Amino acid sequence: MRDYYDNRKAQAELRAALTGRVTVPTAIAVFPHMFVREGDPPREWAERLYNVQQWTRMPRGGHFAPAEEPDLVARDIARFFGGLH
Repeated sequence: MRDYYDNRKAQAELRAALTGRVTVPTAIAVFPHMFVREGDPPREWAERLYNVQQWTRMPRGGHFAPAEEPDLVARDIARFFGGLH
């Protein structure tokens, strides 16, 4: 719980520091039940801020996906970094 409490201040500082788009190649894995119950967040929202090169809709997993589905996460990370030039 402390992490959530401490992050309230850090989030405000981060929002103030954001001035543009992140150009580093970015991968996003969307897990069911991670954000909303009725669908995925729109990819376009992420693309406004990040250079999204890989968008993976995972078949299962949630907020603690690396603990819940470690093989899915590991394969997705390997696929992303294997495709970078």
